[in-house]
Amino acid sequence: MKKIRLSFVVAATIATAFSFQPLEASAANGCGGASWYGGSSKTASGERMNAATLTAAHRSLAFGTKIKVTNSHNGRSVVVRVNDRGPFIRGRVLDLSRAAAQNIGMVASGTAKVCYDVIS
Repeated sequence: MKKIRLSFVVAATIATAFSFQPLEASAANGCGGASWYGGSSKTASGERMNAATLTAAHRSLAFGTKIKVTNSHNGRSVVVRVNDRGPFIRGRVLDLSRAAAQNIGMVASGTAKVCYDVIS
């Protein structure tokens, strides 16, 4: 009886350890660092980067996803469209275009703590 009970506990533990949520579901909202970037290089989606548009880079959200980004320091928000991949620096969750960064007041500092929510 003890062997059966122990086997059940081990199986349940293994099943829990390997269960996962799809990456998109876990990325529907989050908080962390953000930086901004400009230039005219090509983005991962194939678009030309335009610092004057309200766009962002995220590691896993689908291209075209709209997210509301809020600067945790001042409460200012902006809605951006994901069109690139990144950031690739630990602790950062978004790279914003210059226009998006300007909207939430983080151009001068270069980085800010933000929270984001997927809206569509």
